[in-house]
Amino acid sequence: MNELTTYRWSLEEDIQRYQQAGYEGIGVWRQKLEDYGEERGVDLLVESGLKVTNLMWAGGFTGNDGRRLTECIDDAVHAIRLAAALNAGCLVIYAGGRNNHTYRNAEKLLRGALDELLREAEDAEVDLALEPMHPACAGDWTFLSDLESTIALIDSYDSPHLKLVFDAYHFGHDRSVMANLEELAPYVGVVHLSDFNEPHSIDTNRCPLGEGRVEIDTLVQGLLEAGYEGDFDVELRGSEIHPSRYQELLTGSRRCFESACASYVGS
Repeated sequence: MNELTTYRWSLEEDIQRYQQAGYEGIGVWRQKLEDYGEERGVDLLVESGLKVTNLMWAGGFTGNDGRRLTECIDDAVHAIRLAAALNAGCLVIYAGGRNNHTYRNAEKLLRGALDELLREAEDAEVDLALEPMHPACAGDWTFLSDLESTIALIDSYDSPHLKLVFDAYHFGHDRSVMANLEELAPYVGVVHLSDFNEPHSIDTNRCPLGEGRVEIDTLVQGLLEAGYEGDFDVELRGSEIHPSRYQELLTGSRRCFESACASYVGS
């Protein structure tokens, strides 16, 4: 379960409630860790026994949030070391929006950052996972808005420590993507499980798993059949994800995922 899903809960509440609901892993949001105190938070997470599936996030290398490239790289280096301390499955990377750059210049900035960060990641044995987004949602987050170009970028580095985030909200509805999960699976560092009913937008409004347009069973089964052995992290947000429903979402999401896995085992 990703901490963005339970946005209003604290780090302590997340850990306690996730464990009570039977979850074995947690997607850590750096803001909650910072609010709690990084060193104390790392200790708390390690002692909890929960696996950190992914750490969110570092990036913004195109300068769209007002930071200089060197500041973004320094922050990402810190995040890599934090991910190593947490033994996280991967560190999620958002490249940064176009910010009036040409695509070529935006990619050049990203590559310049990755050239430095991959050395750090390899030394720390941390995987970096680039997250592309649906074009209607990418905005200030990333200029990577399709899987094909993201995979091509990953291939150009030929590094086992550079992977992909597959977010079901952005691409889980695309039948051409679903038909090619076998090709996609080797690149995936973490799967963000989500669902939606509304058209894609910068608000990225999602709904509980199994209540929207994403065929969760088909997606989970397809990835498992393709040999994916990584983590599935539930990331829900938006107007339907209200604090009063958090406990219900924990229970329902686990039930939905377990049903998908049971169908795979029984197939």
